[in-house]
Parts: sequence; C-alpha cells; structure tokens
Amino acid sequence: MNLIIKKVLNKLEDKGFEAYVVGGYVRDTLLGIKSTDVDICTSALPKDIIQIFNTSGNHINYGSIALSDGKYNFDITTYRKEHNYDDRSPGKVEYVDDLLTDLKRRDFTINTLCMDSSGNIIDLLNGKEDLEKKFIKVVGDTSLKLKEDPLRMLRAIRFSVILEFDLDPEIVKVINTDKHLIKSLSYTRRMEELNKIFASKNALVGLKILKELNLLEQLEINYDKIVPVNDVLGFWAQIKYSENYNFTKSSREVIKSIRKIVSSGEITNEVLFNYELYISMVAGQILGYDNKTISKMHADLKIKSVKDLNICSKDIFKILDIKPSSLVKDILKDITKNVLDGNLENNYEDIKNYILKKWK
Repeated sequence: MNLIIKKVLNKLEDKGFEAYVVGGYVRDTLLGIKSTDVDICTSALPKDIIQIFNTSGNHINYGSIALSDGKYNFDITTYRKEHNYDDRSPGKVEYVDDLLTDLKRRDFTINTLCMDSSGNIIDLLNGKEDLEKKFIKVVGDTSLKLKEDPLRMLRAIRFSVILEFDLDPEIVKVINTDKHLIKSLSYTRRMEELNKIFASKNALVGLKILKELNLLEQLEINYDKIVPVNDVLGFWAQIKYSENYNFTKSSREVIKSIRKIVSSGEITNEVLFNYELYISMVAGQILGYDNKTISKMHADLKIKSVKDLNICSKDIFKILDIKPSSLVKDILKDITKNVLDGNLENNYEDIKNYILKKWK
C-alpha cells in the first residue's frame, strides 16, 4: 500500500469510519498499470470528510470531495445508493452505511475491487475473477445499467480496447438494441471517450469495434481508411465528424493543417517551413514517412523563418525603388521557396540579383 494513500485512509479510520480505495486504482494496480487518480469510498458523511481533511464545501460534487496532494488526485465518496436516473444523473442520492450497497451502484465488476489500508483486496462482486478472465461485465442488470447511463456503453468499449478485454455478450446485446441512446450524450462526453480510445495502442481495434457495432452513425463520425499515429488529433484529422464536436480553436487549426499537408501528398521543405514540426510529423506518419526522416529534413532546412533570410522588406523597397505594398509579400514568398529548394543562395547579393532579374 502506498504510504500517501494509506495516510488518507488512516485519517478516516482513526475517526471510526470505514474507508477503502475502490475502482480504477485497484484495478490498474493489479494489472501493473501506474495510476495517480485514487477513488476512496467511505462510511463517513460529506460533513465528516470536510472536517477530517479540513477542506471547504466547495469541493463537494454529488457527495464526493476532491483532494490533491500534488502527486495523487483523490476523490472521496460517501457510501451511497442512487435512485431515479434522469439524463445520466441520479434524481436522488441516499447515503448508506455498508460497502456492498455502494459497490452495487457501480458500472463494471472490475471497477468494484477495493483495497484496505493494509493493502488487502476486498472482492465482494467477483471482480477479480473477471479481471483474471479479461472480461468486461456490468454490475447487476446489464440492460438497466446501460440504459440509465448510455455513456457506460462507450466506457465498456473503451475498457475493452485499452485493457484488451472481451465484452460480455449481454453488453453487446444491449448496445445492439439500444445504441440510439448514445445520441443523448453530449459531444463533450463522446469526445472524451473517443480520445481515450485514440490515445491507446489499440486505437484501430477500437475503431473497428465501433464500426462493427454500428455506432459510427450514433457518434456522428465516419472513416474509410485510418493510418495509426501517435497523436489524438492525427486520428481526428482522418475522420469525418460532426461540427458539433467541441474542439478548441487551436485543435481545429491543427486538424486543418494536418489535413492540408496530407492532401498535398508529400512532406517538402516548404511544408516543414510553414508548419510546426509536430504537425508535419503527424501528417508525415499518415503519408508513410518515419519521424527520423522528417527530423533530418527539418534540421537541414537552410532557413526556418523569414527572419533567417539575408534580406528584408526595406531592402526590397530600396532595390526596386517601390513603396510598401502587397507585392513585397509575394516577393518574400518567392525568395523563401527558392532558398528552401536550393535554387537560390541565402546571401544578400544573390538575392538582390534575383529580385532585379525577376521582379524589376
């Protein structure tokens, strides 16, 4: 048991409350996966947790208190039972005093495993067996659980993809009959799950599963051929998606740039000059280039910025005896291309003679 986590559990136990690490951290620990997000379930009420950890009520969300020590992010939740789901949220939360009732409200059996302050595993719903069998199984009534929160359909697929686990046929059955409920999910939630799949080494498997389960229409995405890349936006650049997906302005620009480079069909010196190296590398992966080749091309560029040219706008005004105009921008672009292509040496006299010959 990690000493920092043990200390948090002990604080609750010292006040007479039960407390266990639950869910993802325990699951990942047993699988040998490092995690810094720690969920703790406890018999302590929110007011008790606030008092014990001397925190404000501003951190409360559905009876959960969020804490962080800089290394671990803790989410401490009172044992509870949830009733009357509406729009993915329980209409009523009832605090209870036993662990099993709390575990029964959770999504998948592999996420019901608990760990006490001594590092012992508590397994009340056969989660360890499913973990060993590499099996994603819903806690309780599969149909009810997936219908009350359709995000669980995507979470099941995501866990299956990332952990390389099999889906319970009952999950597949419910997805096949009730996949239309996925359209009720916000685009933000859809994107979060898709991003986690795209960030996985098994991203192509995930996309194949989504297609086989006929979920592309529900997710409002489509694709023909996908080349695996080590960047989430690189996947989005190869996918047709609804404009309702909430990308940031900068992310949209990255996707647009990757698509533009890919449509050109090659990585040239001009591409490397005009775009960030990272964007060029992602586009290069899609086009079949290896990163070492692109890195060398970038390192060998004769100039990496217009500022590297041994001539400036004022020089051009003087050489051509003209006033400032948009023509200068065209001239600089022409000079830049020729220097990058090796057709023109980057020295003042050669560039001056080139300007006089072509632009006078």
